[in-house]
Amino acid sequence: MPRSETLTRYICASCGQGFGKWTGQCAGCMQWNTLAEQAVVTTRSRRGKNPATAPQSLAQVGAQASTRHLTGLGELDRVLGGGIVPGSVILLGGEPGIGKSTLALQTLAGLSQDQPTLYASGEESLEQLALRSRRLGLEDSQIQALSTNRLGAVLDAAVSGATRFLVVDSIQTLASDELESAPGSVGQIRECADRLIEFAKTRGSAVLLIGHVTKEGALAGPKVLEHLVDTVLYFEGDTASRYRLVRAFKNRFGAVNEIGVFAMTQAGLKPVNNPSAMFLSRGEIDAPGSAVLVSQEGTRPLLVEVQALVDPSTLGNPRRLCVGFDANRLGMLLAILHRHAGLSLFDQDIFVNVAGGVRITETAADLAISAAVISSLIDKVLGRQTAFFGELGLSGEVRPVTRGEDRLREAAKLGFSRAFIPQGNRIKESPEGLNVIKINSAAQLFEQLNES
Repeated sequence: MPRSETLTRYICASCGQGFGKWTGQCAGCMQWNTLAEQAVVTTRSRRGKNPATAPQSLAQVGAQASTRHLTGLGELDRVLGGGIVPGSVILLGGEPGIGKSTLALQTLAGLSQDQPTLYASGEESLEQLALRSRRLGLEDSQIQALSTNRLGAVLDAAVSGATRFLVVDSIQTLASDELESAPGSVGQIRECADRLIEFAKTRGSAVLLIGHVTKEGALAGPKVLEHLVDTVLYFEGDTASRYRLVRAFKNRFGAVNEIGVFAMTQAGLKPVNNPSAMFLSRGEIDAPGSAVLVSQEGTRPLLVEVQALVDPSTLGNPRRLCVGFDANRLGMLLAILHRHAGLSLFDQDIFVNVAGGVRITETAADLAISAAVISSLIDKVLGRQTAFFGELGLSGEVRPVTRGEDRLREAAKLGFSRAFIPQGNRIKESPEGLNVIKINSAAQLFEQLNES
């Protein structure tokens, strides 16, 4: 009979590292007051002996290892790099109510047509899952469901049913009987994830883990969880908005920062095939302070509208507010415009918004943000058919960005007639009907917009 011992360990809630005694600061991640006491049961023969595995040449590994399975949701397949890779483990996070469980059910419905699937929920009963599937029109799917928070029951059901695709909703509700700590603790999350990853790799089954988020918006649980899985997806967007974005923050089998756009309907999530047209659905009246950015999200060019409002301030400290853009970077751009373009913005309230709920992180947005601020300041409309992309340096220069030709082709495809781009972007041939204006400095941008 295997011998077991109960040990007291102090586990860091941030990085998951364990210590024999409590200290104020974690020696692994240097965070303060993150160690929590946890009783750990150790069993020597818990998993038995692993069979010896001989090394194998990668050149001799079969091609079937790269076979992907399509989910039936084109936008999700795009984010994953062309479908789900067998044996992969995917972590999906997002705010409560944003559509994580809905996306998981729809994904399994598409995969269950020719492969055994299992949906294990620790949050909903089987009756609730059945009601949800009927609301989504998935009552004819072949999804097998299980309502439990015991890791052993999930693995037993997956093994006995020869499951090829497993969804765990959620990893924070799952608990292993070999640990005495409560579900959702650092030790339980790490142990359950480790066992599920072992199941996926040894049996070639794909596993989708749904994860909760903290109040700061980060995935709950130890950071090591994100390192262990193959892919980390995150739902973005406002729960009050119709549109949802799924972004890949990590992907061992595809591009990072790739996004998929979905519309939430009564029948579930519907892929949006032309998101640029959706984000550019502006009103009929042109107004100052609006500019179109040609962004690059992963391998996809995406056109979004950025809006700026510059208004005289009545406060001693003018406000600088951003939605969908980094406020610190906005402050840097305003300083560049003041120093190198001669714009006096010290007594102005400035508000910047990225329409459609998109969050822009790439530096190629600098030119569009600056153009929107200039347009609002001088009260001049830029025009519906004008697009921008480029990075501003602290010396006032406009720096080149990647995939310039792809961005221009996307703008031309959507009917744009003018594009402001960096001087350093070498374009072999401009798309037909698109007037490309090359800018080398912030001062030149102001001159061009003021004169046009």
